[in-house]
Amino acid sequence: MATIKDVAREAGVSIATVSRVINNSPKAGKSSISAVQCAMKKLGYRPNVNARALVSQNSNTIGVLVSDISDPFFGTLIKAADQVARENHKHLLIGNGYHDADSEREAIELLINSCRESLIIHAKALSAEELIGFAKEVPGLVLINRYIPEIADRCIAFDNFQGTYMATEFLINNGHKHIAYINSNHQIDDASERQAGYLKALKDHNLPSPMQYIAAADSNDQGGKSAMIELLSKNIPISAVLTYNDFMAAGVLSALEENNITVPEKISLIGFDNSLISRYVHPKLTTINYPIEIMAKQATELALKLAKKEQYTPETRIFSPTLVKRLSVSKHDAE
Repeated sequence: MATIKDVAREAGVSIATVSRVINNSPKAGKSSISAVQCAMKKLGYRPNVNARALVSQNSNTIGVLVSDISDPFFGTLIKAADQVARENHKHLLIGNGYHDADSEREAIELLINSCRESLIIHAKALSAEELIGFAKEVPGLVLINRYIPEIADRCIAFDNFQGTYMATEFLINNGHKHIAYINSNHQIDDASERQAGYLKALKDHNLPSPMQYIAAADSNDQGGKSAMIELLSKNIPISAVLTYNDFMAAGVLSALEENNITVPEKISLIGFDNSLISRYVHPKLTTINYPIEIMAKQATELALKLAKKEQYTPETRIFSPTLVKRLSVSKHDAE
């Protein structure tokens, strides 16, 4: 593998000149640039990106930490961030955290070493104290889907509590009194906030909230299916179900279909996220819209501006949910 010394020898210039050319220094002359570029091409030399970043204190990459890149929710986040990155002649470097503190910490440290300037972090397992520490170290670090008061100016968040409150209240206003909730079994604030919103709506409308109406499972279709089967096995009256996300709702639909329970005639159903699947299941799913695409774009813009120490105030820091009405909810006769 060719080295910078080999390039300098082939081009007939000093190593310092090669370095100036690689780092686009205005001190590099046209003849030197041409000679170095020809030598690099002939030798197949590729500059070390990390080394260049160390010299310039800059890089052409933006680091993004997500929980699981295989989840379509995070695919949407990454695509939106990449759009802004490309508009700014940057590329993404992506890490997975898997809702695990050690994995999140390791990925963030790797991203800091590789990207140095701009990071978009979706971390649920790490403590607020650790994330505040990382924010002090990296000027362009922005948290997405998490709010920490001490670094509020670095946060782009979503009101999860209000989302499930709104969904539960919509079911109540349609005559439902026996509403089950299927939550994620991840020990993260999204799960606790969404369950809290569901319980508060029941309380505000003077409805009981027995824990037997709550089930938790993996936040995918299989988790939703197993949780719905668990609820059905309790033989309790259920007229509506609210789920942690749309994929769990798809699993609920499968479980109900296998037990000859029609939606929404016998049980109404509401998902969360307004993901692509919500438009193609049968019946089409009523859900809570989670504007992750807009959030990711604003987070990326903010990260880039902070890294450059430029003033930038996002239009919204804490996004509000909206209800998307489709065909999975019907009115329930008063009991």
